[in-house]
Amino acid sequence: MTARVRQILVAPVKGLQVNAPSDVLLGPDGVAENRRFFLVDGDGRLANGKRFGSLQAVTAEYSDADRTLSLRFPDGATVSEAVESGPRVAARFYSSTIAAVEVLGPWSAALSQHAGAPLRLVESVSGWGAVDRGRDGAVSLISSASIARVARAADAKQPIDARRFRMLFELDGAGEHEEDEWLGRSLRIGQAAVRVRGHVGRCAVTKRDPETGVADIDTLGALASYRREASTTEPLACGVYGEVLEPGTVRVGDAVEVT
Repeated sequence: MTARVRQILVAPVKGLQVNAPSDVLLGPDGVAENRRFFLVDGDGRLANGKRFGSLQAVTAEYSDADRTLSLRFPDGATVSEAVESGPRVAARFYSSTIAAVEVLGPWSAALSQHAGAPLRLVESVSGWGAVDRGRDGAVSLISSASIARVARAADAKQPIDARRFRMLFELDGAGEHEEDEWLGRSLRIGQAAVRVRGHVGRCAVTKRDPETGVADIDTLGALASYRREASTTEPLACGVYGEVLEPGTVRVGDAVEVT
């Protein structure tokens, strides 16, 4: 396999639009700026793009160095301030409860108005932020060929944007679902090394346009049409996740090698 990093995709606030930086520092717990924050509803439950698709029209920029978070809304309005931590909260994160702190400032009110529902911005107190699978899933990878295969199965009229899948690294040069073969193996990605631990089962978020949040492609139906019986660790899988073995910088264009 001769693969390279085509895109790096991060979302400082889980559920908001993903960004495409040219490089990231992959630490022991993943990328510090990726999914550092998330949203909860009035009942303290995770609020993401599955329930509030319009959140994907909002972009976030976060600097871990100076603890500044900026949000930009579709109408051009921006909210930017230094992050100040408030009281601790117990957030319902899928089937578990995780510790977080409420983020004080203008963000919760602005996002609530945009989504049309009361939302609170919180910050995970874990080192790996609000990544779905914790430290074991600090890294996620998907090949461009796998995305193209889903597009064909969905009879999509144009290429599927990789941002729908919200993976940390999109790779060129690997075959269709070649990632399936990397389970339990180690990869060298730029200066970093990772071990692949499982397959990423897909959810309804992938049906949504990554900029508008409108559901317009049946990605799950497409995956079910040819991946329902695949031998994967999670159903309807497309892409893989893993843990960081050796920290280091990863840049767009870096080589990806099975070691």
